[in-house]
Order: sequence, then C-alpha cells, then structure tokens
Amino acid sequence: MNNPRYSRNRLYVKSEEQSLIKDTKILLGGAGIGSIIAECALRFGFENITIIDGDRVELSNLNRQTYVQTDIGKNKAECLAKRLMDINPDASIVYHNSYADENNMEALIKRHEIAINALDFKSKIPFEFDEICKKYNIPVLHPYNFGWAGFLAVVKPNGIQLSQLSEEPRGFELRMAEYVSRYGEFWNIPNKWLEKVIEEYRNEDNILPPPQLSIASWITAGYCVNVMYNLITGKEIKFFPKFYLSSIFFDKS
Repeated sequence: MNNPRYSRNRLYVKSEEQSLIKDTKILLGGAGIGSIIAECALRFGFENITIIDGDRVELSNLNRQTYVQTDIGKNKAECLAKRLMDINPDASIVYHNSYADENNMEALIKRHEIAINALDFKSKIPFEFDEICKKYNIPVLHPYNFGWAGFLAVVKPNGIQLSQLSEEPRGFELRMAEYVSRYGEFWNIPNKWLEKVIEEYRNEDNILPPPQLSIASWITAGYCVNVMYNLITGKEIKFFPKFYLSSIFFDKS
C-alpha cells in the first residue's frame, strides 16, 4: 500500500483494488443509516462520495446514526460531510442539503457508479431513484435496520426491482421485514424475534417510525462496503430477491 492511511488494509485489499476503490463515485441518498455507511466506506478507502438529504439532526437519531449532540438541529448532509472531511481531508465529499426529488435526481445520479438508496419511503421517490439508476446501469444498495439484524438488498439494473415487492411506498419497510420473515419460514430458518417485532409494531400507533438499533446500522454498513468492494472488483454478490441478513438471534426450532 503506497498510502499509509490504508496500510492496514493490506492482505485483504490489493494495491490496484485500493486505487479502484478510491476513484469509484458513490451516491448516498439519505444520511440516516447512510451516515454509518458513509463513514465505514470512507475509512475503507472510498474517497468520492456525494450525499443528498434535506433532513436535520434530531435527538432520536443519536441512538444509531453517526451524529453528535452538537449536531442537533443542523443539516444532516452538511454535518456528515464535515465529519467525513475531518476523517480524511483529502477526500472528495459533496453534499446537498435538499431532498431527492423529480427535479434533481437524474442530474445527481448519472455521474455516479454505485448508489445507496437509504431514502425514506414517504413517497414514490425511492422507487423513482431506482428507475433512474436502472436507466444509467447503476447498481443500487438498499440498507435496512432491523434492530438486532443488519439487512441489505442489492438491486441489479436489469434485474428484479424492489417495486415488484410492492409499489406502495407507505409502510414499505414493514413489508420488507415481512418478506424477510416469510423467506426465513420458507427455508426453515425462522426468525421468531423478528416476527414478534413485526406483530408488536403493527399494534403500535401507525404514525410512529419503525424501531431501530445501533447494532443493525453497523452490521448493515459493513455489508454495504463489502458489497461495493465486490462490485468494483468483479467478485460475486447476491442480487434481489436474494439478500444479506445477519443477527446472532437466529432461531433453530
């Protein structure tokens, strides 16, 4: 490794691969769980990251996102960009304190090689994000926080899209959790804890956001960075409808 910053990546990552990683342009749509993914990616060596998010930091974000107390009330995208630049001032970090919408998505997306869709499913914007990525042949990573489990679905441009699971954005996170639960039941690897959380969440006030833990954020971030590495180095990955899921709470009975 010529760059001492990444000297401890040796044996795991070849020098030529480290150069590929550095030059790969990543688009991060959403800086919630995306904040953890971005930091993990930067520390691994991804130095070209664009962030788009119009949200501001809230106290409830601090249990699982990379922000600190003094960030509360500030723009997430800007705070995340500053943190990343503090880690590596030589990186190219671009941020937009705005939401992804029909007016800006295509201009932002088309300049990148990999996209991370961590947008809130409050409208059809996440589906439209994927459609534009499909147009430009860009693979899309969909990270989810299932509390005790990290989850990642990777959408291939010419493959099955998440919208085929459901075209209705409201409650999409719950439908994805249900899909994972049914998948486990089908293959005789039930996740009773996940089924229990799904049932209890259904019984909550439906205006509440899904419960999430820091554990899943970090597991998912690791998945995302590993998959991005595999994508750019031509190694095998699983595409949706297959997925990545990791938790120590797997029920065998």
